[in-house]
Amino acid sequence: MDNLIYKLFQNFQLSLPELSLSNLVSWIASGSIMFGGIVPYIPQYLQIKRTDNADGFSTYVCLALILANLLRIFFWFGHPFEFPLLAQSVIMLATMLVMLHLCTQVKAMQEIATRKRKFTDFDARYFWQWSRFRDYVLFLAVFTLTGALINYLFLGFFVYVELIGFLAVFTEAMLGSPQFYRNLQNKSTQGMSVQMVCFWLSGDLFKTGYFVVNEAPMQFWVCGVLQVSIDVAILLQVYCYRGQQPRRKVVQAPSSAHIS
Repeated sequence: MDNLIYKLFQNFQLSLPELSLSNLVSWIASGSIMFGGIVPYIPQYLQIKRTDNADGFSTYVCLALILANLLRIFFWFGHPFEFPLLAQSVIMLATMLVMLHLCTQVKAMQEIATRKRKFTDFDARYFWQWSRFRDYVLFLAVFTLTGALINYLFLGFFVYVELIGFLAVFTEAMLGSPQFYRNLQNKSTQGMSVQMVCFWLSGDLFKTGYFVVNEAPMQFWVCGVLQVSIDVAILLQVYCYRGQQPRRKVVQAPSSAHIS
């Protein structure tokens, strides 16, 4: 018995350095995947907090990431993938809710005299431009419950599962598009954190490489390449619009129907 224990301990000692090194690399990569996605939004959050102005940041970025990560969670039930990618989705959902909460707070202070816009108004003109944070939470609750029901009914269909996976990563790949469009409208990148976009680019490069090395479903790495391309396009806007002030919005006179 003592001889058996000694042999087991000896084998453990021999394999310990190799296992420790591989485990360390694996834990670092997994931790980067899970928490690296929130890093780009820290400088943007601090900038909005410092200036009390959220005009330079498009909240449609939050919409794209929230929908993408909810769809990715639905996809996991039909096509389970690595746990770090699943954990990343949950962490990113929480991060986007924090960003939305700050943006609605800041905009509420700027629009004290305007009519409050609510999700329950079901006015398509003001979709995702609601005045209260709880309206965003209500929309997400409705979307999640509806999506979960559809997922439950069609989870056994291969085409449906693969389509959900594609929609998840494609939506995430397009998350920079609202910011690109806002910059294009303003002819300026003022108010947007350049650090955020640089973190996007470095994170997306790492993430795409992670997908390829770990042989993630094809949808992940193909859309990762698209995401990197959009990040580069936004950085080109920073160069093209350097020093330019954003275009001023034309303020319309309030009508009897609503106050803009």
